[in-house]
Amino acid sequence: MSINFSTIIEVVIGTGLKIILLVAAYLITRTLGNKIISNVLQKATQRQKLSKARLVTLEKLILNIFSYLLIFIFITMLFGIFEVPIGPLIASAGVIGLAIGFGAQGLVSDVVTGFFILLEKQIEVGEYITVANYDGIVEEIGLRTTQIRSFDGTLNFIPNRQIESVANHSRGTMRALVDIHINYESDLDQTLEILNLVCQEFQSDERFVDGPNVIGVNELGATNMTIRIVGQTVNMEQWSAERDIRKAVKLALNTDRIKYPYPQQITRLIDDHKDD
Repeated sequence: MSINFSTIIEVVIGTGLKIILLVAAYLITRTLGNKIISNVLQKATQRQKLSKARLVTLEKLILNIFSYLLIFIFITMLFGIFEVPIGPLIASAGVIGLAIGFGAQGLVSDVVTGFFILLEKQIEVGEYITVANYDGIVEEIGLRTTQIRSFDGTLNFIPNRQIESVANHSRGTMRALVDIHINYESDLDQTLEILNLVCQEFQSDERFVDGPNVIGVNELGATNMTIRIVGQTVNMEQWSAERDIRKAVKLALNTDRIKYPYPQQITRLIDDHKDD
């Protein structure tokens, strides 16, 4: 039996060209598809006046679905180039799918939970949330996982099925709360007057929606009393506002010599040999 090397070379070259064309078509389709999806969503957002966070959330999800679909088509066409029958493979995949169906329940739960999270608009990209013992900024909501960036920079991948309850800190205004501790020896009326003046300076600050205001003495401790200041701020601005209030209060109280509490230790020496 003679081997026709020219025929083999032609087949190899022809198959290689088909694969190259298929890869090129895949890359071009993916690039154009991503641009088209982004443009369509932006136009739809302008018409329906959706928020930017909602746009980013939907865009990432649709791009993920488009990517999965494109990969499936690419693999199917690749099998076609090698003349591998798809029907038996799909049938085999169905049998294997039934066999591992029980093990894939978590994956199905992830997809279903992710769908309802998006449908009910529980969270969106860019929001600050607490979920599954993690807190941070949502970076991506996928069909299987949700990505949350912690404030220390850690990127957490949370399976959607673990998102049973969500605390969303990015809906509405946030509270800025500052507790000031002073000694009992300090003049309380003078301290409250100083704190009220500090609060008045911040009431024109763009970060504050309401307040801040001095609530009054919030606690009487063993060595000091606590005065509380509360205000409502623009979302995600509460921390910087609290830091600035603490700095202003510190400077104001130092100027008027209001005393802060500090740890004290009293030592008593008892002479056991002292005669009565």
